[in-house]
Amino acid sequence: MRASISSPAFPSFQAPYPRGIDTIKLAEWNPEKDLLAMVTEDSKILLHRFNWQRLWTVSPGRCITSLCWRPDGKAIAVGLEDGTTSLHNVENGKLFRSTKSHAAAVVCLSWEHDGQQTEDGHGTVSTYEDRTSRFFPPPPRVPRMPGLVPGDTGFMDDGEDSFRELSDSSNRRFNILCSGDKDGIICFSIFGVFPIGKVDIHKFAVCTDNSLTYGLRNASISKVAFSKDLCHLIVMCSGELVENRVLEPSDRRMSRHDLLGSHCLTVNTSIFRTSRKNELHQVALQASSIEDLIEVIRTSQSIMCKQWSDAMHAFHEKFDSLSTLIIDHGMDTTPQEEFLILLGGARTSPPVHQFLVNSLGEAGLKRVAKLVSAAGKEIQLIVLDHLQPAAEMIGFRMGELRGLSKWRARFRGIGLDEKLIDNATEKSGMLLIQVERFMTVLSSAVQQFSNFFNWLLKSVKLLMSEPSDQLLPFSSELVVVFLKFLYDQDPIRQLLEFSEADQCIAVGMETMQIVRELAHFGGFVDCEYLQRTLAKEFQQLESCVKEAFEMPFTTISKKIYCKNLLPLFPIASSAKSPIDPTSISYYKEASLADPTIQMCQQIDYVAFRIPDDSFSNFANCIGIVRGFMHQVDSLKKGYTTLEAVLLCVPDGYHCVDLSLYKESQIVLLLNETSTTSESSGNACMMIVQGNDLPFASLARSTSLSCWKLHELKDSVVYLQMENEKVRGIPHTVVAPLAVSASRGVACVLAARKRALVYILEEDEDEISDAE
Repeated sequence: MRASISSPAFPSFQAPYPRGIDTIKLAEWNPEKDLLAMVTEDSKILLHRFNWQRLWTVSPGRCITSLCWRPDGKAIAVGLEDGTTSLHNVENGKLFRSTKSHAAAVVCLSWEHDGQQTEDGHGTVSTYEDRTSRFFPPPPRVPRMPGLVPGDTGFMDDGEDSFRELSDSSNRRFNILCSGDKDGIICFSIFGVFPIGKVDIHKFAVCTDNSLTYGLRNASISKVAFSKDLCHLIVMCSGELVENRVLEPSDRRMSRHDLLGSHCLTVNTSIFRTSRKNELHQVALQASSIEDLIEVIRTSQSIMCKQWSDAMHAFHEKFDSLSTLIIDHGMDTTPQEEFLILLGGARTSPPVHQFLVNSLGEAGLKRVAKLVSAAGKEIQLIVLDHLQPAAEMIGFRMGELRGLSKWRARFRGIGLDEKLIDNATEKSGMLLIQVERFMTVLSSAVQQFSNFFNWLLKSVKLLMSEPSDQLLPFSSELVVVFLKFLYDQDPIRQLLEFSEADQCIAVGMETMQIVRELAHFGGFVDCEYLQRTLAKEFQQLESCVKEAFEMPFTTISKKIYCKNLLPLFPIASSAKSPIDPTSISYYKEASLADPTIQMCQQIDYVAFRIPDDSFSNFANCIGIVRGFMHQVDSLKKGYTTLEAVLLCVPDGYHCVDLSLYKESQIVLLLNETSTTSESSGNACMMIVQGNDLPFASLARSTSLSCWKLHELKDSVVYLQMENEKVRGIPHTVVAPLAVSASRGVACVLAARKRALVYILEEDEDEISDAE
């Protein structure tokens, strides 16, 4: 039985790190369970319960640069330095999907599901029904190579059903994983597995009221966050904001409009929610399943090729010595001719006698026969249990997509091209024909090998004057066929192996004429499929499926654009390094500055620490901006919703990290500035009520050539310890601060490698320091 992860009660405590753990650089709470995922400096993923019990440790072997939970808490996404995003199961940390969508380090992730389920006219939730389960058993799993573990049957055990459960649960609700890299590329994938869009923030163009257009240069993304309705994406980045006009290099360097610093973008992603969510859900569900099934076929084919290649290597290793013996005896014949002479009852030649009695022998013959027979049986099992069911399900799912593609009014808008889907559907049908032919050829070849070995075994017995009455019977005609077509040829390998050269299967003229006649009745256009191998047919199917799915990817990418841009504060240099702590969240709020104006249910909050060298007017400040994603819409209606406030950290403290919390609260992690040693001193955790802060409206200027927060230099709010909710921490603290709004807890990492877990809703109490 697989142990499931449950949620224990909430004690309030602090505990030491387990010994041997390096410094923690990333930490995220599970949104549904009391579990904390952390990443160490040496890039190990640790999963702990609330009471610090470790559940598992995983080491990807590459540098981890970002971390994010799936909204249901059943999977965790990990961004790597090489541009790969990997998904791990929460139960055991097992990797079940890895995708390389970026060319640079994935520095931020945001995974959000649709917060508003679609209802039909009768008030019931509208969901897409996957009909595959009506006609097919559960999808086949990826086979494993037999013999890797003693007693291994070659196939995944029942414990691997967790992958299927994980995939099924992720498809029940529409969700999108967004990833951003340090070079300014943002990728989107439905269910975290099906790529559906990609944008480069350097290609964004933001227009202002005076028709000036601005863009980013040398930008690096630091944080992305989806809104709950998937309509907007907030992007924090650093880079140069420039006017998009043609300038000479010398003029560009002298341009006063270039702002090097931190900027906030609002990206319009409404294509994922308002207009085409249901269509994207249906296509992604079918397409992601097809890609999983293609992986089953690819792995199955690879394993089958390896199994048969090993068996044929053992066969030729033994039987090639007969050619050497024939040459050594000065004879000008082939092994096939010598075997045919022996089959005809003529006198056995010396090389054949020596080969059968001494070189091969009864034991060697039985060993080779067993290897070939076992390979044939294992390949047949792989075809019947994995490859063929996968090919059949691909054909059905492509048929479903083919039906959707003909609904042009709804699905052409997301790039579901009817012609490309038709082509891929036909290729899936051709693959099924190739699988049937392969099974026929395999069965015939294995039978002929078995018949040949039975005849040889009887010949060996006769040559050694041993009784042969108990041996299996054989067919002389099949021995002749084997020597003519299989002894020095390998049709199985020809069908299975990929080859750069176009290998054609010889097909008779009469058969080709029948195929052409069937094409008129069957509706297919490819009449040359019988001339291709199984490997070539699968290669063509994979290529057609990829081409068909690239069209929605390209179409959706073009419909994602930058809606607004806000310059926040300058930075010292253009070095692509992470900016200061940033947190983005969304809260339900009816109105902003104007209580008579009813806005949508969500309002964005962006909180960030401002470097001390950014502005000369103020230092040690935290900035909070809200209403950013609705600014453009509200301006069209004659008012602005963009508001901001600057908070000055109390004297004697500096901000280590921060995180937005529920109900518009912000949690600040503060260290004493007077501490002389990093391992000594005190700290505190302060919770500030965002709704009580005096937010000020930011004017919408006709140009983006100035830092907006500079307008608030005379209205900084000075935080006071006695006016806020503060929890004292008897240690110096370090980043990261992990706060869970859904669970109401915070994990603070302190000096001397200590972890402190607090319940944010409770008042401070005395807690003993656990050693």
